[in-house]
Amino acid sequence: MLELLQEIKGTLSRNMMRTIATGFAVVSGLFLLIVLQGAGNGIIHSFQYNMGSFAFDAVRVFGGSTTKPWEGIKEGRLIRLDDRDLYMSRHHFPHQITHAIPTVTQDGMVASFGSRYISNNSMVGVYPEYAASQAVEMLEGRFINIMDIAEKRKVCVLGANSCKDLFKEEGSPIGRSVKLGGILYTVVGKYKTDEMFSGSKCYVPYTTLCTIYNRGRFIDELTMNVRNIPTDSAMEQFMDEYIRATSYIHSFDPEDKRALWIWNQAGDNIQMNRAMGILNKAFWILGLLTLLSGVVSVSNIMLISVKERTREFGIRRAIGARPWNIISMVVLESVIITAIFGYIGMLLGIFFCEWMNVTVGNQVMDLGVIQARYFVDPTVDLHVCFQATLVIIIAGALAGFFPARKAVKVKTIDALRA
Repeated sequence: MLELLQEIKGTLSRNMMRTIATGFAVVSGLFLLIVLQGAGNGIIHSFQYNMGSFAFDAVRVFGGSTTKPWEGIKEGRLIRLDDRDLYMSRHHFPHQITHAIPTVTQDGMVASFGSRYISNNSMVGVYPEYAASQAVEMLEGRFINIMDIAEKRKVCVLGANSCKDLFKEEGSPIGRSVKLGGILYTVVGKYKTDEMFSGSKCYVPYTTLCTIYNRGRFIDELTMNVRNIPTDSAMEQFMDEYIRATSYIHSFDPEDKRALWIWNQAGDNIQMNRAMGILNKAFWILGLLTLLSGVVSVSNIMLISVKERTREFGIRRAIGARPWNIISMVVLESVIITAIFGYIGMLLGIFFCEWMNVTVGNQVMDLGVIQARYFVDPTVDLHVCFQATLVIIIAGALAGFFPARKAVKVKTIDALRA
């Protein structure tokens, strides 16, 4: 085996330019595959990061205004959701709706702590399930709990931006008292503020807000978490059935698109997943094409190499070498070239992705009301890198095997004349 390796080393050193050309094709193919995958992951991860607290299985329903007359009632009537909609959502669609959570909102509130204040806050009355439904990420303390609801406690959960503006660097906000609309509330939690949406919301118990502002049985927003709706057509059918059921409650035309205002985050998620899947496939196709170009280059060079050595193979056959000895030598030579240069290409691709992560991945795009990172974690899983390297090594072995097998089938006398 040692003699075989020394012989291969001598062959490669005698054909240094050919070896370098083969290695460059392998390095560039793997490098571009890994970099393209990293760039695609960076784009996909940036969207997921910026929408980190976006509930991808939620449908949010608000009341609207009718634009069509219905059963003797003129258009222009306001539709206000109430507890009937909540009951219908929870009991009439058990296979599609997992949670139906009402919220009420009081806009234009001023939050103050000492001499510091924040204007134009939204105070949102919620139930404990709202945090999981809307993916509210707690940074400190807790969210609204069932005891807050039952006892109508004056507690609140503030966003990280609001805490920074009100308390500066004065320690934890938990346990401090802030005024919301002139009423004192105790801060029990701090949640992560979306980087994509800079609006400030203050969460309080649903029953507390309804009692203080006499909201009665009306609901400002109904948030539903849905399941078992995998396609656009299924989502469209579900929404048609839901709007029709709501139209029976409030007596409006089911075809009136403005009677309800619906933010279908679950439907948007279906389309987003399709777009991300297409993007990911596009990067994979481009990467595989570059890898294929490297494989083709290796095949061509190995074909030329075997043809140039036909006389050598004839001499080996004449002095007693078996066909498999010649084939194994050529295959091992090809494997060594692709393995070494493939490993180099893999390392260069990984280092370049890490460089992109350090330089571009930490940059934030500030558009005034929106702050977003446009390139997050542009890296590739190591098992993908190793699999790509293994593929090109196998391809290199096959690129050496078939020309060598064809060469050893040539008669010894014909090989010596080559």
